[in-house]
Amino acid sequence: MTTTRSVLASQAADYPRWFQDVIAKAELADNGPVRGTMVVRPYGYGIWEQLQEAMNRRIKATGAANAYFPLLIPESYLQREAEHVEGFSPELAVVTHAGGKQLEEPAVIRPTSETVIGEYMGKWIQSYRDLPLLLNQWANAVRWELRPRLFLRTTEFLWQEGHTAHATFEDARAYATKILYDVYRDVMVNVLAIPVTVGRKTRRERFAGAINTMTLEAMTGDGKALQMCTSHELGQNFARAFDIDYLSSDGRRELAWTTSWGSTTRMVGGLIMVHGDDAGLRIPPAVAPIQVVVLAVRDETIDAAQRIAKDLEAAGLRVTVDDRTDQPFGRRAVNWELKGVPIRIELGPRDLAAEVATVVRRLRDSTKTAVNLAELTSTVVDAIGTDQAHLLEEATARHTARTTAVSTVDEAVEAAASGWASLPYDAIGEEGEDRLAESGVTVRCLQRPDGTLPLDDAEPGLIAYVARSY
Repeated sequence: MTTTRSVLASQAADYPRWFQDVIAKAELADNGPVRGTMVVRPYGYGIWEQLQEAMNRRIKATGAANAYFPLLIPESYLQREAEHVEGFSPELAVVTHAGGKQLEEPAVIRPTSETVIGEYMGKWIQSYRDLPLLLNQWANAVRWELRPRLFLRTTEFLWQEGHTAHATFEDARAYATKILYDVYRDVMVNVLAIPVTVGRKTRRERFAGAINTMTLEAMTGDGKALQMCTSHELGQNFARAFDIDYLSSDGRRELAWTTSWGSTTRMVGGLIMVHGDDAGLRIPPAVAPIQVVVLAVRDETIDAAQRIAKDLEAAGLRVTVDDRTDQPFGRRAVNWELKGVPIRIELGPRDLAAEVATVVRRLRDSTKTAVNLAELTSTVVDAIGTDQAHLLEEATARHTARTTAVSTVDEAVEAAASGWASLPYDAIGEEGEDRLAESGVTVRCLQRPDGTLPLDDAEPGLIAYVARSY
C-alpha cells in the first residue's frame, strides 16, 4: 500500500508546509477569495460542529443564554473605550460607503463585541435583580491579519464570544474563572485530548481594555505555544464607558462588573498541530465527525458493511460506509488515514468467509487486528474510549518532556528553540520581556508554583511559561 508520506511534507523537514498540506489533502479548508479569508470545507466544518456542540452544552450549563448582535458596529462605540480601540485599531475593517453613498458614520465590522453588547447591557440592566446577565453568541469576526494562516490567524473567523455583567468584582472574577475551567479546559482536555497550561497573561499580553486575561496554552507538535481560549475580567472599564449601572438593594446606583471570553476555529488548528503525524490527521474520537469508516473491499461485501455500520450506529457511534468499489482499495484506505478517522474497518470476501473484519486503529499507529464479527461492535466501542485517552496521554508526555525549567532569560531563549521554558517571573521583569521579544519569544502565562491562578501578576514567586508561539 502506498502511504500519505508521499503527498505530505514531513513534520521534521518542514512543519509549516506539513500543516498546510494536511489542511489541503484532508479537505478541511481552502483559502477564500479575499486575502486572509477561509472557506471551511464540509469535513472541516464537521469537526467545528462537534466542537461547537460540546462547547455550547457546557456554556449553557454555567447559566449563559445565546443571543445575537449585529456584525456592523458604529465607529463611535469603539471610541468610547480608549484602550480597547487602541488595541484593535490596526486590525479593524471599516465600512464607509453603502447603498451607493458615503455613510454619515463609518461602521466597523466586529473584531469583537464588547462595545455593542455593552451598549445593550446598559439598556437592559436597571436593578440588581437583572444581574448577573450572562450572554453568549456564536458568530464571525474580522481582524485584518497581515500574516494569515488557515485555522490559526485568518482575517475572518468563526467563534463564540461570551459577555456577562455582575453586581460585584468577586462574582465577575468567579464566573470568568468558571468559564476557563468548567468550559474551556474541560473541552480542551476531555474533547480535544489536548493538555493545556492554565495561567494569567502579563500586563503587555492581556486583552485590550481588560484588567485580567486568563488563558489556556497548548504545545504544538513542533514545540511552540498556541493560545487556545481566553477569559477576561473587564473590571468596570466598559461599564463606565457604556453606562452599565444598576440600582442596588439599598437604593444606590452602582456600576456593574463585566467579563468577556471566547474560543475560535483556532481549536481546529490546535487539533491538527497537537495530534497530527506524517500520515496526516489524527482526530480524537470525541470530536471526530466520522468515528468509524467501514470499507467494503468488493461489491459482494457492501451489504455486510452496511449491516456492521447499522450495529455501530445503534451503539451511539458516528459511522460512514465507503462502498466506492470502483476505486482502488489502497487509495481509499490511505485517504481515510489522512483524514484521521479513529477506526477503519476493512471488509473483504476472505474476511466474510472467516467471519472476521480487519480493524485498523489510526490513533495507535494504524495497527491492524482481525476481530470476530460477533465481537466487532464491543471491540470498536472499547477502542474508541481507550484511544481518546491514549491521545491525551501521548500529548501530555510530550508537553512535559519539552518543558525545561531554567533560571535566566538567556536560558529561556535557548530552551524556546525546541520547546517551552519555565522560570521565576521575578527573573524576567519588563526588561526581560523586551529581551525575549527580540528573540521572537513571549511569556505565555503566569502560574503560582502549585499550578493555580495568581490573583495579580505582581504576586511574588510566580512561575512564567515562555515559548515561541503561533
